[in-house]
Amino acid sequence: MIGKPERADGGERWCEKVTFPVVNTGTEPVTVGTVTFGTHIIGALGIDWDTRTSTRKLPLPLAPGARRTASYRICVDAWRVPLGMHIDTKDVTFDWTRHPGDAPASGPGTAPATKAQKAQKAQRKPG
Repeated sequence: MIGKPERADGGERWCEKVTFPVVNTGTEPVTVGTVTFGTHIIGALGIDWDTRTSTRKLPLPLAPGARRTASYRICVDAWRVPLGMHIDTKDVTFDWTRHPGDAPASGPGTAPATKAQKAQKAQRKPG
């Protein structure tokens, strides 16, 4: 889960800094995830001219119950934001999953069998 994004000046009219808390409310560690930003290009009269998307990796791994602050400098091509216009990163979505190879799939303390281990077990079966 991510918290409410806070926006700040990014040093250029075509950049801004977006910061938000990242919290793992689940019971398993999260090791793979991305955040997608929808950055709107706003004209001098407040008209939303375009939305550019960008995707970045989340600051992971994140243990169950852990909280971390994520901060990104989001920029669009300078030519897209002429004088008098600005950007506004309004849309922030995320996608994260527990990486299948990082935690046991068959229960606590046991790791999933590899293909070679499964093949050896099949050869040992009578029959």
